[in-house]
Amino acid sequence: MLKKDVQWEVKKEYEKAGDKLENVADQLKTMLKEKGYKLTPQRRAVLNIIMENQGQHLNTEEIYDLVKTQCPDIGLATVYRTLQILDEMGLILKINLDDGCSRYEFNANQDDHQHHHLICTNCGAIIEVGEDLLGPLEEQIEKQYDFTITDHKVKFFGLCSKCR
Repeated sequence: MLKKDVQWEVKKEYEKAGDKLENVADQLKTMLKEKGYKLTPQRRAVLNIIMENQGQHLNTEEIYDLVKTQCPDIGLATVYRTLQILDEMGLILKINLDDGCSRYEFNANQDDHQHHHLICTNCGAIIEVGEDLLGPLEEQIEKQYDFTITDHKVKFFGLCSKCR
């Protein structure tokens, strides 16, 4: 199964009503098994926290603090390793917002493009731009430079409405 197909399947499962987390966990269990890993309570808790906090752009320490309430014995190294595995599998996105730490979010996109972010330079607020407005620009660049674009990352820095 291709990474893109896995992401789409996870997205479809995540969007279902009722036992969303359970369905994604079952799929994760299968994917981990294919890679030689097990779905431990700690890994499941890390993914659950990321899914439950979609749009929050949590860093590793924030995820650790939240997971620790569910799994008091978990170590920070376990959280780091779990995030690395989930990122490699394409289930989460590791994002750099130029604030000195990596942040993570659930990868609910069916395509390979990440959404864009608006970052307030005063208060640090992060606003997601859901739509990808760069499609025409990508096409022009690909044509003009005979280049195949596979992804792009855009961050806009400025002042949010509260700080202006």
